[in-house]
Amino acid sequence: MATTTKNTNGSTDAIVLLKQDHKEVLRLFREFERSGEDAHKEQGRLVDRIIELLTVHTYIENEVMYPRVRELLPDLEDDVLESYEEHHVADVLVMELAAMSPEDERFRAKTMVLIENVRHHIEEEEQEWFPKVREGLGRNRLKELGANLLLAKERAPRKPSQPSALKKTIDAVIS
Repeated sequence: MATTTKNTNGSTDAIVLLKQDHKEVLRLFREFERSGEDAHKEQGRLVDRIIELLTVHTYIENEVMYPRVRELLPDLEDDVLESYEEHHVADVLVMELAAMSPEDERFRAKTMVLIENVRHHIEEEEQEWFPKVREGLGRNRLKELGANLLLAKERAPRKPSQPSALKKTIDAVIS
């Protein structure tokens, strides 16, 4: 999500990288919530950035993090499947928002639903899932996974209309 690919101490720990993404998107959520009801231009700019960050983030988690955790930690299968579904909900909302104008009467409401859903997902990941993953994988595997996340981030779609993002959304719908 964030344009930084390493944290300040140079870590490539997968969980550290994903938490950095979470922090950036949560900051944008707060900015959106503080924007005035009629601040359409500002809201449009913020939502464009949120869409980009979420598109990249869900892509790298779906393509790298979740499949690897699913393979290495089969006990977390249910958690991974729930995360895929939460991403699917976010993907659908992102696709709808990308097609809307900030002046549309449902733009702010739809954005708020996206924010609520993503906040819930982040809270679950950080409070419940990440600790299990950290314990199950250990530092070296998380660094390896983080390096793969960084590579995926470079090739990740930035817009939900890009083919790799559309494929991810369609896969979630038909799976």
